[in-house]
Amino acid sequence: MLIGAAVFARPIVPATLVAALLGGLAPDLPMFALVLWSTGLAGVPEHDVFSRLYFLDSWQAVFAVDHSFFVWGLLLALGHWRGHLVLTAFAGSGFLHAAIDFLTHRDDARRQLWPVSDWVFRSPVSYWDPNYYGTIISVVELGLVLLAAAFLCRLHRKLWQRALIVLLAAILVVPVIVTGGFHGLHGMG
Repeated sequence: MLIGAAVFARPIVPATLVAALLGGLAPDLPMFALVLWSTGLAGVPEHDVFSRLYFLDSWQAVFAVDHSFFVWGLLLALGHWRGHLVLTAFAGSGFLHAAIDFLTHRDDARRQLWPVSDWVFRSPVSYWDPNYYGTIISVVELGLVLLAAAFLCRLHRKLWQRALIVLLAAILVVPVIVTGGFHGLHGMG
């Protein structure tokens, strides 16, 4: 979210900060809903969710849409064509999220070329799996989040903007400080 906001939010239009943050979150909202429903309402253990349910065709069909380069690319093109900075910030951040996921998902990769193709790129690195450089990626991610937060706080001067930025950075940083490591940082592994 913060990385997308650092790229797409424009201080001259404060709504672009919120739009970019929401765009960075949007591709994962269906997954969060499915996981919360499964673990909270259906009582499925978290391990079963990420080892079995996550890979069901029905779940993967949802992830194909919400991470599709074509869906996000069309939204981004529409926003740019119409000169709509808020839509551009939202869609640009969503597209960036999908692109980063494309490069950092291995066994849990998605069909980001949907609806044109069901092909899945299995990256040589994983953002969470230490067997595929997940620990290194976590350190890089943490560093990028801290840099993005500092950059955004410098650009966005209003108290509510800075509070939002710091709160979102804290969601990632505090667990690392409290636990002293990255284990479980992404809810997997």
